[in-house]
Amino acid sequence: MKRGFYTIMSAQFFSSLADNAMFIAAIELLRTSGAPEWQRAALVPMFALFYVILAPFVGAFADALPKGRVMFISNAIKIIGCLLMLFGTHPLLAYAVVGLGAAAYSPAKYGILTELLPASQLVKANGWIEGLTIASIILGLLLGGQLIAPTLSSHLLAIDVSFFDTGIDTPPEAAILVLVFVFLLAAWFNTRIPHTGVEMRPLPRNPLALLPDFWTCNSRLWRDRLGQISLGTTTLFWGAGGNLKYIVLAWAAVALHYNTTQASSLTGVVAVGTAVGAVVASMRMRLDQATRVIPLGIAMGLLLVAMIFIHNIWIAVPFLILLGGLGGFLVVPMNALLQHRGHNLMGSGRSIAVQNFNEQAAILGLGAFYSLSLKLGLSVYGAIVAFGLVVAGVMWVMRRWHQRNADIHREEIEHLLSIARKDVH
Repeated sequence: MKRGFYTIMSAQFFSSLADNAMFIAAIELLRTSGAPEWQRAALVPMFALFYVILAPFVGAFADALPKGRVMFISNAIKIIGCLLMLFGTHPLLAYAVVGLGAAAYSPAKYGILTELLPASQLVKANGWIEGLTIASIILGLLLGGQLIAPTLSSHLLAIDVSFFDTGIDTPPEAAILVLVFVFLLAAWFNTRIPHTGVEMRPLPRNPLALLPDFWTCNSRLWRDRLGQISLGTTTLFWGAGGNLKYIVLAWAAVALHYNTTQASSLTGVVAVGTAVGAVVASMRMRLDQATRVIPLGIAMGLLLVAMIFIHNIWIAVPFLILLGGLGGFLVVPMNALLQHRGHNLMGSGRSIAVQNFNEQAAILGLGAFYSLSLKLGLSVYGAIVAFGLVVAGVMWVMRRWHQRNADIHREEIEHLLSIARKDVH
């Protein structure tokens, strides 16, 4: 791997670490203020909101500037979101601003891989990036849980700044202040990312002119015989995975009677499994074999339903590792295939923006479905069952769709896979 790849990994690690710790702090801030359960569940779709709204623009923005600079600006926006939450803005709105920064960050983070590395290293690079991201999720969730725990938060709140009242009076507020500095560290790494030398694509004077271009790119990926399957599969995976971190927290509260700090460690257990699955996939799978992993998505949905029958921590831990492992093994080859097709069809930044739009729309939609289920009176168990059945059912449809494509367009599918096969050798 080129030297710049490790700088990208460092920047991604600390930015993702702070993102996930912020999630725990925001949940605790809502809980201690007496907000209802559905508002805490709504944090996930609110984070996804700007991914969906700004999808036509962030890809072109990522292609118009050096991607290290785009990542720096994105982390600055996340810091603004943290400060808004500290100074009284409703946590749902402030967390949406953090999501705005993340929306701008993602096309640059993934797009730079196709600029820096050859196609033969994409699966391996994705395995490392996803594995490191999962590690940062694990540590971020644990960090968030510990920052709001009485032991550490009492020390943070005891820090006194002479002649200045910080207004930081609660454990989640102290946690958010600490995370501002983690985002600053990520921003510093962004300044060290090398310029790849790829020609920039200037933004049009009228930003609305990007809408037809984005729609064209989105339609092109959905019409492509491999693009549509890889996009549909990764979309559903991230839609489910994005909401799973809250679902596990809610499940642990009712099934194991855990508080937020204890439950956050279980969410990290899912991430451990995902990291293992991602690394194994990066070593065992090739780009031309990516579509073979689709049935794992059906299994993920059914395992979500089975989760309601688990009430013992010793069963829960291996179960959650298995659930995460299936997801990690599924997403790495499908994500690499999608990047490969998108880069060939329209350029890296725009293809990643299209991917983010669809994936975050799934997070938004599934998150709204789960939150609405709770608001309408379903129990946590009932909402989890409904969520798992939707995931399994839609993934089954994706499998049938791919089989139909393979039957009707066999020669085209074989030709596209042969191109992928040549690119990795």
